[in-house]
Amino acid sequence: MGPNLNKLDISASNLNLPKGCKAFGEVATSSFLLDRWIRIWSNSINEINSLLVLAGSKTAEIEGVSSAGATKESRRYTAIADAELLLRGPSQSRKWPLPPLPAGVSPALISHVASRLMGLKPLIVSTGLIQTPSFCHLIASSNGPSNCLTTGKAMHLKRVDLLWDKGFSMGMSFTKPLLLAECVPGGTTTALAVLTGIGLSVGELISGSNRNPAMQLKKSLVEQGLLAAELGSHPMPKNVLAAVGDPFQPFAVGLLMGARHAAQPVILGGGSQMVAILAVALASIDSSLRNEFLKDISIGTTAWLAEEIISSTKTQSEFPLLIKEIEKFFDVSLLCLSSGLNFSGSSKKVLRDYELGFIKEGVGAGAFSLLAQLNGFSCKQLVEQCELAVDQLNENT
Repeated sequence: MGPNLNKLDISASNLNLPKGCKAFGEVATSSFLLDRWIRIWSNSINEINSLLVLAGSKTAEIEGVSSAGATKESRRYTAIADAELLLRGPSQSRKWPLPPLPAGVSPALISHVASRLMGLKPLIVSTGLIQTPSFCHLIASSNGPSNCLTTGKAMHLKRVDLLWDKGFSMGMSFTKPLLLAECVPGGTTTALAVLTGIGLSVGELISGSNRNPAMQLKKSLVEQGLLAAELGSHPMPKNVLAAVGDPFQPFAVGLLMGARHAAQPVILGGGSQMVAILAVALASIDSSLRNEFLKDISIGTTAWLAEEIISSTKTQSEFPLLIKEIEKFFDVSLLCLSSGLNFSGSSKKVLRDYELGFIKEGVGAGAFSLLAQLNGFSCKQLVEQCELAVDQLNENT
């Protein structure tokens, strides 16, 4: 059974959000706090730091884990190809072809369209790739992808420390609000592993890039990895990352903590990966500091993920339930928002495929399109520009 995408009223206060956008999490019940979020991100769009962090994990090479590339060979260059499309767009020549997909088109196309409309120029950071990007980027680590999480030894602890520290230093240097996005094939599985490792039981709430996520496979791989890691009870968050994580995660946690130390608002653009790094950050700080830390942190995602019902036995979308689990586990209040972008009326089949659950999120597509809407670009404009980008992509393939 494919995912059931329903119209979900997940906000108690949506009056000031653009058409189709939804807010959920405990913070969304406060019109004052939601208005504060809208004011921050409406006024700062011309002064924003936007980062796309790339990483690889050999976990993605296991058949059935990821559809971010139809073969394990293509998934090895998905991140670099998506980043190049985000930066250069569909009409320019690119070194890396987009990997073949079961259906649809890379969410990097959405992120490119939205960021171009807003005049944003994302910075790319590599934290562990096989290839060296041919475009301008920063290197946080040149050690390549992490090992498969089933080994229980995904990364050396020294690498985790180094990535965490580099992320923190960069975050501390920010003087503008941050939009953080990621591209990590296999990332929903490493996210599940990390969340499970720090004590959350969320195996039924984590989706994936497959139209029908391989839930049992993912849970089995996570169980195997944590068993091999022998972390014991109440492990340190960094030890969990070293055991079953990927290179994006420690860098992103450090980046988030550094940006908040510098008092900058942060939008985490994505799904379960962003939930995982937020959970690791919360687990790493004293409980008395958590609510202040969370002030001005939000998660921005797509409606395809926020409204997805994974299981045929469920009547509620899993992602809002995942947010509730994080809130309950850490005794905090969170804010998550989804964009109103919808391709049901598109003339392009590869875009309509999103409505069938083939692609849900990635490369910050939800956050970029959400901010574009917030700053005056309608869903109709976004759809038209995405259709034009599809035509340009076909012409240059």
